[in-house]
Amino acid sequence: MELQTLLLGVLSGCSLIILCFLVRLFVVLREGPECKPGAKGPVCILVVAGSGGHTTEILRLVGSLSQSYRPRHYAIADTDQMSEDKIRTFESSHGDALKEHQYTIHRIPRSREVRQSWSSSVVSTLYALLYSVPLVFRLRPDVVLCNGPGTCVPLCAAGLLLGMLGLKRVVLVYVESICRVENLSLSGKILYHLADYFFVQWTSLKDKYPKAIYMGRIV
Repeated sequence: MELQTLLLGVLSGCSLIILCFLVRLFVVLREGPECKPGAKGPVCILVVAGSGGHTTEILRLVGSLSQSYRPRHYAIADTDQMSEDKIRTFESSHGDALKEHQYTIHRIPRSREVRQSWSSSVVSTLYALLYSVPLVFRLRPDVVLCNGPGTCVPLCAAGLLLGMLGLKRVVLVYVESICRVENLSLSGKILYHLADYFFVQWTSLKDKYPKAIYMGRIV
């Protein structure tokens, strides 16, 4: 009897989460996208920042982009204060400190903590997906740029869903971290099959993964 009551409680909780997700998605679809670039105008980009080295690398990449890539939307894990500080410092140094509309920072639940088990990672990633889909549907970026943090997986999945529903074609660009020499990260192994452009920075990875694009050290 106690087990039955527990299961009913879990199912009720899941139903409530799904209902909240559907309500949020409905509101987003009614309001329409925040970013509406013209056919030959600016390129709306969603940049997925990880923590530590991931954020440093991705900001170097963003720094090499032209001014056509705007507005810039950043997605970070909800517990990652360091990345937010780095992003604001970066944007300030590039002259956009007084142009808040040029970039925004959004938080989603972390998909996977360091040393988190695979089984629990599935649950946390699905939970992050509940936040990622409404966010991506609201921003409707032209490009999603990422380099390895687990947070990028649900965001890229949301971008694919946007295209599958015929709402907008989102280009997924994945750049494997420079620290990955022999093997891809877990995110890389997943997105290798999904990304439109998959870059690696070592020939050893290009040999193992022929779909990858080798360009040497990118940043």
